[in-house]
Amino acid sequence: MPDLATIGYEGTTIDTVVATLRDANVGLLIDVRAVPQSRKPGFSKRQLAAALDEAGIAYVHLQALGTPKPGRDAVRAGHPERMEIIFREHMTSDRSQAELAQAKQLAQERHACLLCFERDHNTCHRRLVAEMISSETKQTVVHLAVD
Repeated sequence: MPDLATIGYEGTTIDTVVATLRDANVGLLIDVRAVPQSRKPGFSKRQLAAALDEAGIAYVHLQALGTPKPGRDAVRAGHPERMEIIFREHMTSDRSQAELAQAKQLAQERHACLLCFERDHNTCHRRLVAEMISSETKQTVVHLAVD
């Protein structure tokens, strides 16, 4: 079974992220942002999907695996521990559970990578999503570093 990767694009470029994904042999990027728009060039949903497609990497956006606005606000305020509480509560919804099941299935079929903004996975909800997936699939989680 392939590893499950995660990546954050804070402080980097689309070209660097795509190159990092290709170097890691990622076949599918799972976008776990609640809002798949970005002020950073290349990271809004359509642009990101197009760049990945060009590199031979599939793309799927699972919006219900994103952090609700109060959780995002908590991280911006320097309180990732508050975000974790908010996010775990959010993940009890039917839609979040359905998309988590979809992510688990996809991650077992091909080498997948979860994408969100924060550079440090320790302050990002993608770490929690990865743990939720790997607790069932037993996949090793690898947090890709982007220079």
